[in-house]
Parts: sequence; structure tokens; C-alpha cells
Amino acid sequence: MILVIDDDIAVRTSLLLLLKSQKYEATGAETPAEALRIIKDNTPDLIILDLNFSISTSGEEGMALLARIKKDEPTIPVILITGWGSIALAVQGMKMGANDFINKPWDNGHLLQSVKTLLDLQEQSVVNRTRKQLDKEYNFQHIIGEDPQMLQILETIGRVAGTDASILIMGESGTGKELIAEAVHQNSLRANKPFIKVNLGGISTSLFESEMFGHIRGAFTDARFDRAGRFELANKGTIFLDEIGDLDASSQVKLLRVLQDRTYEVLGSSRTKTVDVRIVCATNKNLGQMVNSNTFREDLLYRINLITITLPSLRDRPGDIPLLVNFFINNLKQIYNRPELTVSKSAMKWLQQLPLPGNIRQLKNLVERSILVSNTNELGIDDFKSQLEQAPAKKGDARIPAVGTITLEEMEIEMIKKAMLYHKNKVSRAATALGLTRSALYRRLDKFEIPYDEAED
Repeated sequence: MILVIDDDIAVRTSLLLLLKSQKYEATGAETPAEALRIIKDNTPDLIILDLNFSISTSGEEGMALLARIKKDEPTIPVILITGWGSIALAVQGMKMGANDFINKPWDNGHLLQSVKTLLDLQEQSVVNRTRKQLDKEYNFQHIIGEDPQMLQILETIGRVAGTDASILIMGESGTGKELIAEAVHQNSLRANKPFIKVNLGGISTSLFESEMFGHIRGAFTDARFDRAGRFELANKGTIFLDEIGDLDASSQVKLLRVLQDRTYEVLGSSRTKTVDVRIVCATNKNLGQMVNSNTFREDLLYRINLITITLPSLRDRPGDIPLLVNFFINNLKQIYNRPELTVSKSAMKWLQQLPLPGNIRQLKNLVERSILVSNTNELGIDDFKSQLEQAPAKKGDARIPAVGTITLEEMEIEMIKKAMLYHKNKVSRAATALGLTRSALYRRLDKFEIPYDEAED
């Protein structure tokens, strides 16, 4: 049973009719007191709660009722209904345990999608299963691992993939966030529809709207033809927003609107378009800390993380390293026509002791380089040790020019040029070396008119 709590009879009636048209059992409550009586007598499966009652628009009554509900029945999912003026209250409600918030006037399809997702998640229980059991039910062929942490993550993916819940994947660089996003899509009802990957860190602020929402001919200089944006390409499918923590403030606002109500406007057009898309985001940054430092919008964070998956680093699951190494070796045997390739037991144990800050990506590169350089079929410790990247120089080793010999801006330009040259024009690698986000480096490249080739990145 779904309980709708709203003092406005028109809103309450509309929601009840909508829910019943979809065969949901639903009932309404006009006041907090009436709602609490219903909850006590017949615990609902889900609650839709308006934040404002009577004449007041402070939201205090709605927040007090939410706190009481979460105290008495903490497992009941709650969807908040709010106007634009109450978004800050809705975010506060999410902190208190609400599961989602829907804006007034609501879109029926979006609201029903949220209801279905939360009810599906409520019904499904977690059962610890082996990798073989999971592989029988789901498609996880590209994900290597049997560590208990990974099995729990795969279990979660399997449960939520069939819903349209927004998913936030967190973890260090190289832990396989993109593979997890692909697994979500492959095991969803949208598997036969588009899966569009977007590296948000590689899109400059000036091109954000054009890249994401498309543009029409003549929208700006050099716009010689209409172009479909990433959201339009992903319609009916899944859009994977990688490096979402690199978005600047203005782009966050533009992204929030389409995530709120699934509508957007093509650049140069005033016509509003609607999109039906599953949102999966990823980042290696701590978005909670970014919210606290006012560099990431709190309402955007709550919009993208209905389900959060945190991937462990490779050093936290060393038992999976032999599985990964053997997987890489088997693939590279065919690529390099060396069918007798193996790794010695001592080398495998040595690899399991490495810190591997680059995680799976670093391990794969290490294995491939070792195969290319070694002329033996059994790779030993020395083969891998010789290919480990040199440790970065310690801070403080660099020589700083004397005061007055160079300006700060000139020094910044020189460092950027050196980083781009050293990393062979790879913007992402140069940005990492400089301690910048890709979008921040793009802005500096444009500002200082330093040439670069986006195709090389």
C-alpha cells in the first residue's frame, strides 16, 4: 500500500488516481496526525509526502513528520513532493532519510518510475551468492573478481540493474568504474538500447551545452549543421557520466535540470525536449567533501546517488590479482602469438604485494610491458620489476627560479608546456601530473593559447 500525505485535496486526489491507474493500492492522508494513525494501523510499503501543510510554506510540519516516520519506521521508503522554492528543504529531507524528491508540477512518468524503483528495491533481499551463482543469473563476463567485496557489489548491481535507479560509482582511478557502468546497462531492461559514455572532465565549459544537449545550425559560430547531443543519443538507453566531480558550477546547474525533470533545450532552440534515460555517474573524487567546500551542488549529489557503489582498490583485494593477471595473460597470448606464456608462482606472490596505486589499469600495463620486453615464456619477478614505472620525484627536489627572473604566469605556462610535451599531448595525463582536472587544464590551454590536439587525448 502507498500512502499519499498532502493537505491539498486536488494534489492528493490526482496522485491517488495516478497510482490506482497503475494497479497500486493507495490511500491518502490530509494531516500529519491522520498519516501517523494510518502508518500505525497498516504499515505502508511507500510514502509520498508533501513538505507543506496548511497556509505555512516553511516546510516545518513536513520535516517534523518525516523525522517521526523515520524514527518509527526507518525502512519505509519516502518520496518528497516539493516546489522549486523548497529544493533546499528537500535536500535536507534526503539527509534525514528520504529516498527521492519530485518537483511540482510533477511528470507522471518520472514519478511512477521513482515509485516502481523504490518498491522493487524494497522487495528484493540480499542473498550472499558465489561467483558461479551470480554468473548463471547475470551477465558479468567482463568483470574479473571473486573477492567478497566484489561479490557484494555484483549482487547489488544485479538487484538494481532492472530498475531505473540512478547510480553513483565511486572509487580510485583504474578500479573499473566504466566496466561496472556497462554491467548495469547490460543487465537492465535497456540492454538493447544505446549506452552512451561521456567523459565530463574532457568537455570544456563553453562546449558543455552543445555536447550534452546538441545544437541547431547557426546556434553559434561554426555551427554549420544540426547536431544531436549526448542525451538525445542516449534516449531509451543509459548515459554514463564519467568524472562528474570535474564539472564546474555553471555546468552542474545545466545538468541538474535534465536530471530533475528529464527535459532540456537544444542550443539555439527554444523548444523543450523530453528524454527517457537511465543515469549512471562515476568519480574518483569525494563528492561529500566537495559539497562541504561548496564546489559540488548538494541537490545534484542527491539526484545522482539513489544507489552508491564504492569500488575497492586493488590493494584491498589482493586475492583477485592472480585472476586478473591470468585473464590478461590469456588475452595477450593470442595478441602476441605466444601461446606458452605463464607467470611463475613467486612472481605472482610478488605482484600481490605491490601497492599498485593505478589499480587494475596499472596492473594490465605492467603485465603487457613485461611480455613485450621479456624473451622468456615464464615471466619472473625480475621481468616485472624491470618494468615498474620510476617513482615520481619527491616534493622539494625541483629547483625554483630566483625571485624576479620569471613571473608566476610565465612559470605556469612553462610547466603546462613541459607536462604536455612529456605526456605526448595527452591532456588527461598532463592534468594529473599538474594536479588539475582536465577541464581546468583545457581552460588554461585556451587562455594561454597553447596548441593541443583533442583527438590525441
